[in-house]
Amino acid sequence: MLNVMQLTKQYNKVSVVNNISFNVSDGEIAVLLGPNGAGKSTTIKCITGLLKYNGSIEVNGKANKSIEAKKVFGYVPEVPAMFEMLTVYEHIEYIASAYGIKDYKEKAEELLKRLELWDKKDKLGKELSKGMQQKVSICCALITDPKVILFDEPMVGLDPKAIKELKKIIVELKEKNCSVIISTHIIDSVDELWDKALIMKSGNIVLARTKKELEDRNESLEQIFFDVTEGTDASA
Repeated sequence: MLNVMQLTKQYNKVSVVNNISFNVSDGEIAVLLGPNGAGKSTTIKCITGLLKYNGSIEVNGKANKSIEAKKVFGYVPEVPAMFEMLTVYEHIEYIASAYGIKDYKEKAEELLKRLELWDKKDKLGKELSKGMQQKVSICCALITDPKVILFDEPMVGLDPKAIKELKKIIVELKEKNCSVIISTHIIDSVDELWDKALIMKSGNIVLARTKKELEDRNESLEQIFFDVTEGTDASA
């Protein structure tokens, strides 16, 4: 489970995230949506421990910056960060070593084959396309068997076949009781996946809805997104 409680972040006394709270339960897929400047990127950086903040963030009941939390947390950034002189397979070996994972080879082979990287496993990071880098980043996040995972624009740069496979993987994570949060601008890319939508605007969560709540109101996620971010009032 991911718990974000009274999260506030300021830059030069200007608040960019305003005392927000939300949670993502075990086996739940949440999507974090919002226009540019809404505070999504800052929220993500706080969750991952890259920024100092006020408030509390817990991963499986542990403070997000603790070793215990980091062991069960996976992160796929919007922009992959590859080591230029490590091969695809060496990236996975490096992460497995850092997390103290011994029996990873079978899972590494499975992931690389699913994302069509097995024949590229000896390519260096600097030789990879943006799409291949994204796939490696996904493999590195999944090799640790996370209990909570955050995807930031995971579909960008992927080909249609890889997008289809990633969606299967995300559903499998849900079935394994993993808490999944996906930050994206592309609403229809997650349409069949999400259980809870969190919409941000001007540093606030202006709406939080489950899929069932929207269906009961006969509302679409795309429509409600534009309603609450372009001025039409809706209560969170």
